[in-house]
Amino acid sequence: MSYEKDTIPYSVLDLAVVTEGSTPAEAISNSRDLARHAENFGYKRFWMAEHHNMENIASSATSVLLGHIADATSTIRVGSGGVMLPNHSPLIIAEQFGTLATIYPDRIDLGLGRAPGTDQVTANAIRNDRMRHVQQFPENVRQLQKYLSKSNQTSSVRAFPGEGTNVPIWILGSSTDSAFLAAELGLPYAFASHFAPQQLMPAIKLYKKHFKPSEQLSKPYIMPVINVIASDTDDQAEYLSSSMKQMFMGVITGDRSPMPPPVDDMDKLWNEHIKYGVNQMLTYSFIGSKETIEKDINQFIGQTGADEIMIASYIFDHDERIKSHQLFSEVMSAAFA
Repeated sequence: MSYEKDTIPYSVLDLAVVTEGSTPAEAISNSRDLARHAENFGYKRFWMAEHHNMENIASSATSVLLGHIADATSTIRVGSGGVMLPNHSPLIIAEQFGTLATIYPDRIDLGLGRAPGTDQVTANAIRNDRMRHVQQFPENVRQLQKYLSKSNQTSSVRAFPGEGTNVPIWILGSSTDSAFLAAELGLPYAFASHFAPQQLMPAIKLYKKHFKPSEQLSKPYIMPVINVIASDTDDQAEYLSSSMKQMFMGVITGDRSPMPPPVDDMDKLWNEHIKYGVNQMLTYSFIGSKETIEKDINQFIGQTGADEIMIASYIFDHDERIKSHQLFSEVMSAAFA
């Protein structure tokens, strides 16, 4: 897994976001449609993230949705961004993703995180001994790797399907702890800078410094996740971005309602404290016309040394979301052809 800096791949992170007035079924259908378009636009991966007890997100059964997405596409890689491993048995995840890799060979990725993907009450409902498995996360990642490898053939517990598929594993994170683990295991590293930007640069530095080559990866591979909202003009993109800002307001205030439509004036909806919090979370958001985004994304890639970029695009109107992904693909194709 290695790319020259002038051919940087670009990928999609999707949560099957439910918008105001729509249904989970429509959100899932839109995700499937977006994946088809992303494949045609030249995106390398389409990942979905595990979240629970959130009315505005329909990606809780992540592995099920990934099969739905893979079935609708033919070349784009499909994966988790991520599966929250402490919520699950490593064997079950090996079987689920091994099954996906058996049906869709050489197209499945397995991104792993250790956060609950929900509130604490729901986390306890998912697994009442979850904290023990959080502490065992590194050990469980290694166990999962073993289940997916041919070397597990002599074990008394084996993953069928799964064994021998060697599904590529990624470590996901938003802190330096995850950077150390990804480096220690010699795995590619995806950083959640689209909502947790503060430790991006220290994490990248630590990951590169401590990286140990592995069978999967010979040198560090970093994929920051960013927010992108592209449109014909900067003003239109800013207008569309107000839905995302309202959604992140909900993160701060605890409102998990479906994502609302855009508004002309955010100052009528938030106070200075919430505005500051949202803008901090959205530090790595690229909003504007193709020209604006090209300038900003070049600066970001130069700053981070990213090997690949993954984008999250929270846009109320599905057609506008498709258009935004197309415009970003045109930026990346032109700038890094």
